[in-house]
Amino acid sequence: MNQNRQQQGEINMKKVLPLVFIFGAIILLILFWSRMTVTIGAGQSGVMFNTFGQGINLEQAALGEGFHFIAPWNKVYVYNVRQKEKAEEMKMLSSNGLEIFIDVSAWYRPLQSKLPNLHKIIGSDYETQIVVPAVRAAARSVIGRYTPEEIYSSKRDIIQDEMYVETKKILDDKYIFLDRMLIRSIVLPPTIKEAIESKLKQEQLALEYKFKIAREAKEAERKIIAANGEASANKIINSSLTDNLLKMRGIEATIKLSESKNAKTVIIGGGKEGLPLILNN
Repeated sequence: MNQNRQQQGEINMKKVLPLVFIFGAIILLILFWSRMTVTIGAGQSGVMFNTFGQGINLEQAALGEGFHFIAPWNKVYVYNVRQKEKAEEMKMLSSNGLEIFIDVSAWYRPLQSKLPNLHKIIGSDYETQIVVPAVRAAARSVIGRYTPEEIYSSKRDIIQDEMYVETKKILDDKYIFLDRMLIRSIVLPPTIKEAIESKLKQEQLALEYKFKIAREAKEAERKIIAANGEASANKIINSSLTDNLLKMRGIEATIKLSESKNAKTVIIGGGKEGLPLILNN
C-alpha cells in the first residue's frame, strides 16, 4: 500500500514540477520583462552596454527605431538623433579690440553610425561638453579677424561661412554632424553703430552722385553723336543737290502730275528755271 502511495506521489510530482517551472518562468518573465525589452521611439537610437561583456562594443551597430529584446543584465542608452538647435549669445572682441555682442545658432545632430563612439568617449552630455565650446571657440576666432564695420555690413555672410567651417572641423572629430551655422543678430556699441551707419549713408550718396554724373555724361555723348550724324547727313545731301539734278527732279515730277487723271492746266515755261506749271481747274 505504501509503495503504491509512493509511486503515486512520484507521478504527481512529475506532473507538478513542469507546471511549477512554467509558472516560475512566467513570474520571472513578468518581473524582468522591462529589463528584457526596449522600445526605441521615432527619431531615437540606442547604444547597448554589455554588463558581462566588453561594455560598449564599438563594432556593434546602434539600435534603430522599434521593439528589441535584450539580455536582462544589459542596458540600453537611448539618444535623440534628430536635428537640434543651440543658440548662444556671446560677447567678444573685434580685430581692433571693440566689444561686440553676437547671437549665433547652430543646427546639429549626433551621427547615428558613430553613436557607440560618442557614448563611450563623450557621453550623453555631449552638447555641454562639445557643441557649446566648439561654437564659442569658432565664433571668437572668426570675429577676432574682422573690424566692427565688416562684421556689421559687408562681411557678415563670409563670417557666417567661416564660423560654420571652423565649428564643423571640431564637431566632425567628435562624431557630431553640423548642418548649419547662423548669425541671428549682431549688436555693436551705439556710437560705433551710428558712425558705421553714417559712413554707409555717405558712401551710398557718393555712389548715387557718381551714377548721376555718369548718366549725364552718357546722355551728352549721345547728343553729340546724334548731332554729328545729322550734320554729316546734311552735308552729304547739300553737296549732292546740283542745279541740273534739281531741274531733272522737277521735270520728272511734272511728268507724273501730267499723267494723273485729275483735271489740270499746263503752262509751258511758266515756272522757276523754265519748268512748266500745272494748275488744277
